[in-house]
Amino acid sequence: MATSKTTTKKKTAKPVAKKSASKRTNTKTRAKTAIKTFSSAVSYLLEQTDFERMRVVKYDETTFKLDRMRTLLAAIGNPQDKVPLVHVAGTVGKGSTVAMLSSMLRGNGYTVGEYTSPHLTDIRERIVVNSEMVDEETFTVLLKEVVDAANKENLNPTFFELITAVAFKQFADQAIDIAIIETGLGGRLDSTNVITPLVTLITKIDLDHTNILGSTVEEIAREKAGIFKSSVPAISAHQTPEITEILKACAEETKTEVRVIANDIEFSARFGGGADGKQQTRICVITEESQYMHIPVPLRGEHQATNCALAISAVDQLKKFGFTFEDLALYNSLAETKIAGRMEVVWQRPQIIVDGAHNPIALQTLIKSIGAHIPYDSMICVFGCCQDKDVTGMLNKIALGADKIIFTKAKGNPRAAEPKQLQKQFAEISGKMTQIAETLPEALEIAAQAASREDLICVTGSFYLVGDTKKHLAKIVAKK
Repeated sequence: MATSKTTTKKKTAKPVAKKSASKRTNTKTRAKTAIKTFSSAVSYLLEQTDFERMRVVKYDETTFKLDRMRTLLAAIGNPQDKVPLVHVAGTVGKGSTVAMLSSMLRGNGYTVGEYTSPHLTDIRERIVVNSEMVDEETFTVLLKEVVDAANKENLNPTFFELITAVAFKQFADQAIDIAIIETGLGGRLDSTNVITPLVTLITKIDLDHTNILGSTVEEIAREKAGIFKSSVPAISAHQTPEITEILKACAEETKTEVRVIANDIEFSARFGGGADGKQQTRICVITEESQYMHIPVPLRGEHQATNCALAISAVDQLKKFGFTFEDLALYNSLAETKIAGRMEVVWQRPQIIVDGAHNPIALQTLIKSIGAHIPYDSMICVFGCCQDKDVTGMLNKIALGADKIIFTKAKGNPRAAEPKQLQKQFAEISGKMTQIAETLPEALEIAAQAASREDLICVTGSFYLVGDTKKHLAKIVAKK
């Protein structure tokens, strides 16, 4: 059993202006009557402010109030201080890094919580203990407890703040050994940035959410580095020299140190066959304490090499806090890592894969990974994205890999770009064949009719689209 971390006392939040008695009573009554079943709990959440689905977000301390989050957590007993934590931020690779680190911990006998976002088909995917989602009854009870506490404090928490509080409460109630917490947006003002973790991890940083986090990678890097804490060790995936410089400066300002893969931690990767004849990427990671040699990367794509190195480096850091790992169990459990929504095969004949790549760098790595790992005659891409993304950059990457593109949009996502507009923009970039479909089921039907048995259908551009695809295909299977 790993030793628990020393909890850090949080600053008392500033007094919150009280609502009128009538308004407070109505809010409490609504919460008490609304949250009785899992479906009513989900309905309540969907009625709250959800920055994930908003077209325009004011990104500052007046909108993203960490004091509100601290007050809410204090009202439910500060559960975030009762479990050892790892905090993860970055542009791409967060989910993969979380999955690989969690797998290695679980393989060595630890009970591990994972808090990630967004979800694909079920909101409970965000809160997992040892690969199992929180059950519906527990989720409902926990959410009601959090909402009741918020009402008593006259708070109006957002969708993400409520889910985050539920996750911390679940992890504390289950007395798990460690939890891996992924930021939702940015880092500095993210609702998860009220914790004091054992170690902080930064995945690959690139342009994303530019209308919110900043128009340059340097600005975005500063926002991601906002999760650094004094004296809390930080590890970063390999970055460009410009981003590395920013991370180093931010770490110094925060009175901590960040070690960067391939700069401060020796790292190498190669793609090829091993003793088992299997073609995949293998990495070597050498730290001051350990040597991890020729480790097969379990997830496909050359970009996963640095994610894997980051997860392994985190394991090495956790050893300093009393966590123990047996080498064979570590390697075997790493090899079993799986993650939904990333190069996931969801249908055969024709083969359909889904990937939540939602920015240019993610799409570029997806296209390269498909070329390296999946044989096919031609690729039909079903594409839809959010309008606040780098749409032009994403369309440029799709133009390089897809033979035909069907533009569509996710159901019920107000941020979704219109298919007609996507087609119009794409026509300025490429002369490849395109079609539009107003709904995802229609797009899949068009793709299936156009595909031969040896063709590949790839659904990508947003996790919302991936979620819609999995739900639609599950319905087809259920009808058979």
